[in-house]
Amino acid sequence: MHEFYENPLCGRYADEEMKRQFSDDNKFSTWRRLWLALAESEQELGLCISDEQLDEMRAHIDDIDYAAAAAHEHEVRHDVMAHVLTFGECCPKAKPIIHLGATSCYVGDNTDIIRMRGGLLIIRKLLVNAVAALSEFAEKYKSLPTLAYTHFQAAQPTTVGKRACLWINDLLFDIEQLDFQLSQLKLLGCKGTTGTGASFLELFDGDAEKVEELERRIAAKMGFEACQAVSGQTYTRKVDFAVLQVLSGIAQSASKFSSDIRLLSHLKEVDEPFESKQIGSSAMAYKRNPMRSERVASLSRYVICDLQNAAVTASAQWFERTLDDSANRRISIPEAFLATDAILNLYINIVRGMKVYPAVIAKHLNEELPFMSTENILMYCVKNKGGDRQALHEAIRRHSVAAAEQVKLYGRDNDLLERIKADPAFSLTDEWKSVSPDSKLLTGVTVVRNEVLENRAAEVDQFIADHQASTEKANADIDATAELVAKYGIIAKAPVAKKALPNCNIVAIAGDEMKTDLAGYLQVLFDANPKSVGGTMPDDDFYYIQK
Repeated sequence: MHEFYENPLCGRYADEEMKRQFSDDNKFSTWRRLWLALAESEQELGLCISDEQLDEMRAHIDDIDYAAAAAHEHEVRHDVMAHVLTFGECCPKAKPIIHLGATSCYVGDNTDIIRMRGGLLIIRKLLVNAVAALSEFAEKYKSLPTLAYTHFQAAQPTTVGKRACLWINDLLFDIEQLDFQLSQLKLLGCKGTTGTGASFLELFDGDAEKVEELERRIAAKMGFEACQAVSGQTYTRKVDFAVLQVLSGIAQSASKFSSDIRLLSHLKEVDEPFESKQIGSSAMAYKRNPMRSERVASLSRYVICDLQNAAVTASAQWFERTLDDSANRRISIPEAFLATDAILNLYINIVRGMKVYPAVIAKHLNEELPFMSTENILMYCVKNKGGDRQALHEAIRRHSVAAAEQVKLYGRDNDLLERIKADPAFSLTDEWKSVSPDSKLLTGVTVVRNEVLENRAAEVDQFIADHQASTEKANADIDATAELVAKYGIIAKAPVAKKALPNCNIVAIAGDEMKTDLAGYLQVLFDANPKSVGGTMPDDDFYYIQK
């Protein structure tokens, strides 16, 4: 079993349902069902075909003798005729009328259409499941702020849930495209060797209406509403391109998703599922590589490139029929479906097991908040201070470059807001004073539900006392605090934290002082953009003043 090449799509990646869809059993039993539909329709339209012959065919739809078919093909060098002969051996009475009037493409092309339709229906189900999984994820994290990125550089904040909506939107687009192609799929029908139906016109004594009715009946028996209006011996290979284009689109969506997950994994904000005994690297035991997302990217690349097969094949057909499409299509079409099936199953698996790390997300957001605030500052100064938007934009650009230089070259704190504060072009002196008496920005607020305040007031007071004591301890023992900061990953190295902590102004405020500072801070945000604080300023009951 292991001495010959096996396709990894079957042995490693694709699910059972899709493998059955493109199996030999499904292929050749569909051939026999098509031969039966042809014979039944020919009988209904007056040809001399007995019920006994049809019953014999019905009894042998699935019992395919592959050894006999292989022996016949070795002799006649024609796969369709090999199976005609094999079917005839188990249906001796029906043998004379099997394949009557048809050409090879009657079974070959019609079966390809039937199998592609079945494959698309499987893919559609997976797409819907992927959208459902992403929707649950988006709902769960719809309010978790995170940095958005343009050019993979920090931009305005978004939420984790909103970003998931981008992935959902791509998949919804793919569903629309898939549904359209499903609605367009038609059988080839029974148009004969050159698409003229000449053999069937001969069988029905030149009665074109019967030939047209023959196609309608075959289509209905095979579950289709119509056949191709015009064809050569084959249906136009542009149909294959249109179907594989849908799969390519899905692969594009999945690859974009997987790339985002890989980048977020590098940032340590999100992880794909990782089993308890899973090994991330054969050499580096600590690693947690995003291998499922990388597999999605790899398979997606294959599907996207596979589309080129359909494009070249469609462009290279000669007149009514050429056989240089056959070998290519045997490989490119099934493998496109098998790979897409694997991609979407992986996609769903990743989403359902995805881990999100809010603390790391908050840390990254806080690091960039000075830059994030500049657009609100710009809007505020133009709206309320009569500022020149272009001039202020240039000032912010210069200050941002200078602040970034301090961070990147010297590892210093981001002093962008201090630079803007000191720039008279912005005229924000009064606003800065209103934020807090000593012009310091608040970096954290503890929010407690009313029922907790009512029922557990003593515990709340104890929490405030402990919080104040911890800030005093942090300032009093810089060495110990630096070790804790490094231990919990806030700053990677304790010596760096030790140098930074004295400049961090670590304080805990409560009571009236807290109310004054927080109210001023929220007012500035409200004036710039009411939505930033929920559309209304909190009333006095919002603040907890210890008695």
